[in-house]
Amino acid sequence: MLRKIFNFIKKAALWFFAVSIFLVILFRFVPVPFTPLMAFRFFENTFSDKTVYFDHDWEPLENISPNLQKAVIASEDATFIDHYGFDFNAIQKAMKSNKKGRKLRGGSTISQQTAKNVFLWQGRSWVRKGLEAYFTVLIEVFWPKERIMEVYLNSIEMGNGVYGAQAASRHWYSKDANQLTKREAAGIAAILPNPRKFEASYSSSYINRRKTRIMNNMRGVKLDY
Repeated sequence: MLRKIFNFIKKAALWFFAVSIFLVILFRFVPVPFTPLMAFRFFENTFSDKTVYFDHDWEPLENISPNLQKAVIASEDATFIDHYGFDFNAIQKAMKSNKKGRKLRGGSTISQQTAKNVFLWQGRSWVRKGLEAYFTVLIEVFWPKERIMEVYLNSIEMGNGVYGAQAASRHWYSKDANQLTKREAAGIAAILPNPRKFEASYSSSYINRRKTRIMNNMRGVKLDY
């Protein structure tokens, strides 16, 4: 019996590694059509009798304003160009802050967020964090930085039912993603911690302060992919 269980676990693990590597390689070249979060939000709104709104259009990175690319790096992951998936200094700072009982803060890089958004469910369990680390390593191995940024900007939630840069640009500013100004791009980046609560346009004073801070930080960002 123990041998059968061991063989089953072994086969399951091999299948998991094979399928996960296949999907990572596939999405290196193919647009990601939907994510687990998109499905979760759809069913969440459906069963809670909320308005079901969904907008997601894939755009290649060259059709997304460099301003938005710089804004998310300035806001979410200042060392994105240089790290290999993990920013250990940011993780250490987040752990210290959380231990002191302050408001929970994350240390996730853009690569980690991409891995989570594309392949995994939401949550804070150790199992999910372990799988997030695994997929982060895979995409850093098989995808160039440009592809990670492209998938990130096409898959993340940027409003209630709004996913990706093109949908967000139309939703918040009634324009295409390649036309975003620095302040508009900073507005989208500013709401990413909670895009269903905050608004990129007609923003609160808190978001406007974040916009200004992000714009200042954008000056030092170079897109040396």
